Amino acid sequence: MKYSAAGLGRVFVIRLEDGDVVHESVEELARREGVLRAAVIVLGGADDGSRVVVGPADGRAAVVEPMERVLRGVHEMAGVGTLFPDEQGQAVLHLHAAFGRDDRATAGCIRRGVTTWVIGEVVVIELTGSDAVRRVDPVTGFELLEL
Repeated sequence: MKYSAAGLGRVFVIRLEDGDVVHESVEELARREGVLRAAVIVLGGADDGSRVVVGPADGRAAVVEPMERVLRGVHEMAGVGTLFPDEQGQAVLHLHAAFGRDDRATAGCIRRGVTTWVIGEVVVIELTGSDAVRRVDPVTGFELLEL
């Protein structure tokens, strides 16, 4: 385990509108407002056709092959994530969410494109005093948080 301390900065409340792509909208707010690091909470509806990464096909394979699910029909959505800059200094959202419809549920990373259905509420809590950065790990190829 590695860790560092951070302070709290500004808090932003976003109302996503029908058709907004969640990660694109949060990253746009970050660019506009100069937010590089934050904790993020999202709640609302995910539209039909939204795409979610639901895990690797084989978690111990030398090359990680992501599995993707396409949501069929409108789903409820609740998720949490973090926003940190990549090696180029651009704030990148990493958010996992749970999606439910009727008696079915799935959970995963929203990076492939989750589109808002009618309502989306996001709270972005800026973190200050941190120099954490996402860097590409040569072993996994993932952008891992470096403290």
